[in-house]
Amino acid sequence: MTIGLNGMRQRVGASLFERVAGPDGAANRDRIDTTPGPRWFAEGSAIRRVHSDASMFVGGLRALLLQSLHPLAMAAVAGHSGYRSDPWGRLQRTSTFLAMTTFGTAQHAEEAIAHVRAVHERIRGTAPDGRAYRAADPHLLGWVHAAEIDSFLRCYQRYGPKPLSSKECDSYVADTARIAEGLGVLGPPRSRADLAAVLDAYRPELRGTAQARDTARFLLFKPPLPLLARAPYTALASAAVAALPPWSRWPLRLPYFPPVERTAVQLAGHGIVGLLRWAMA
Repeated sequence: MTIGLNGMRQRVGASLFERVAGPDGAANRDRIDTTPGPRWFAEGSAIRRVHSDASMFVGGLRALLLQSLHPLAMAAVAGHSGYRSDPWGRLQRTSTFLAMTTFGTAQHAEEAIAHVRAVHERIRGTAPDGRAYRAADPHLLGWVHAAEIDSFLRCYQRYGPKPLSSKECDSYVADTARIAEGLGVLGPPRSRADLAAVLDAYRPELRGTAQARDTARFLLFKPPLPLLARAPYTALASAAVAALPPWSRWPLRLPYFPPVERTAVQLAGHGIVGLLRWAMA
């Protein structure tokens, strides 16, 4: 029985890893693990604990939903990211960047950041409301960063194996600031209080556009997944929606049922995250 369960875990874990990390995932993992040299973040650091946990699946989906509420960020994603035509490729590029900057050598991190900055410099256009945008705009990057790390941290605190202390939460935000500065964010938050203030400061700029609502429907109800994966994904998506701030629900036309979310949805979220953690151990 134990051998059978271990074999199942290995098969499911390998399949998940290939989906998330892509065809070069194993080579990138070996490169990260075996390359000697100084790292930006030490073993056991807050950022390593958060970014290595399966709660990132929930956090990543929450981040995409929250980020979509900025019309210019949403326009850039809709026009250039390929999230519809190549959603797995986008996920794989993001996971590789997180792995390189969190666990790789300083050189790995700097190379990954330089690559993303070069891509951002080429992305520009006009949003449906007529405003011009640039992916390299420090203000826009600041929103994307704040929404992302707030999502990763909140979902880890809710679904991680052991929540971070208040001091460790501040350390996590400070750790991520190093990466954000490399990408071009000016004055990124360095504590949880700073992060909350930054998110509040962006609130007047946020709204639910047609592009944002269309993206939410795609991410939550029309993911490119085989039939057998739909039920687990529904639990994951429900957990991501339940982790969003209440004020973000109506602009995206998402339901808000606190009693259900605190009980059935959260229980299902713990179940699917625990299953993912077991498979990818």
